[in-house]
Order: sequence, then C-alpha cells, then structure tokens
Amino acid sequence: MKMNRIKEALQGKGLTQVWLAKQLEKSFKIVNAYACYRKQPSLETLFQIAELLDVDVKELIISNK
Repeated sequence: MKMNRIKEALQGKGLTQVWLAKQLEKSFKIVNAYACYRKQPSLETLFQIAELLDVDVKELIISNK
C-alpha cells in the first residue's frame, strides 16, 4: 500500500534516493524504506523532503479519497 509520494516526486524532479539521503544526512537504506513504503518519515522529515524537492508537503501525502 502506498503511503507517500516521495519516489514519484524524486522521479519527477530527476533526482535520486542517493541524492536525497545525502541532503537529509540519512542513510540510503532509510530513504529507500521511505520511498518503497516500508517506513514512514517523521513529519519533520517529510517537511524537509518537501523543501528540498521544492514541492508542497501535501504533494507528498497520499490521499485516501
């Protein structure tokens, strides 16, 4: 079940999970877990990701609608 759109947002910007991991100062393993829906980032991290990708945080959240 998809719970966030981090992977799609990265692809849309032409960026990689490796790049995001470096920007967040987190391991690739953690960022990959976010992107592959195995782990959810904290709200603080989600806002950091949105800022790095220059998107509204709402774009990273999957709606139940």
